[in-house]
Amino acid sequence: MAPKFQPHDSGRFAAALRRFDEGNAQDPNSEIVGGKRRPRELVYAEWLTRWVLRLCPDASEPLRLAARCQHLCRWMLPRDSYPKTRAGYLQWREALKKFHAQKAGEILREVGCDPATIERVQELNLKKGFPQDAEARVLEDALCLVFLEHQFEELAGKMPEDKMLEVVRKTWNKMTPPGRAAALGLSYTVKAKALLERALSEIRDQRSEIRDQRSEIRDQRSEVRDQRLEARVNEQWSLLVRGTDFFSSSILCVFCCLI
Repeated sequence: MAPKFQPHDSGRFAAALRRFDEGNAQDPNSEIVGGKRRPRELVYAEWLTRWVLRLCPDASEPLRLAARCQHLCRWMLPRDSYPKTRAGYLQWREALKKFHAQKAGEILREVGCDPATIERVQELNLKKGFPQDAEARVLEDALCLVFLEHQFEELAGKMPEDKMLEVVRKTWNKMTPPGRAAALGLSYTVKAKALLERALSEIRDQRSEIRDQRSEIRDQRSEVRDQRLEARVNEQWSLLVRGTDFFSSSILCVFCCLI
């Protein structure tokens, strides 16, 4: 059993969570949870926090704080504030990360958190170090699991199947083995499960194809090495033969002179 979590300063930690929740509670968008309508980003922060703690019961203080503020006040920077293109979408996503990190930093400073904690929370908000950073991987797994558990089916009803398969493949490829195991343990509708299984089948096929290509490349490289080795052997043999011929000719000349 993981030891009971103890923040460096329980008052500041509680104040930070409270401020994050107060901010997200202002979301004009809502989710129906347990028959009650609640602010969407507040619900999302709770979902994300639960998944982080399920995946990592001994999560550090910065990781717990980052989970609570990862989508802090997201509605303030709507998607339609950027061009409805792939490039516009990527710009929006990058701007969101910076926006969340900035808002989180402001609140953490106001409640008196130390600079190191603030910096670490913002690093996680910005996904710096992913995928090498272990805590960033936990947070990414949790984000993917929230999507699969609560948003996957709704999005599948709005998006063309080929696009949805691409979304699932990208989601799966970002996840760690423990995250994928948790995802396979979720309950899905028949349609969502079929879509997930098809995406995973395509991933397996792609990986098999990549393995075959790598094997072919290794064979080609081995063949090239063999050809180079054979060429060097032939070259050395040719030099040896020429040297032998020269030596034989020299001996013959000496013999002729003696006669």
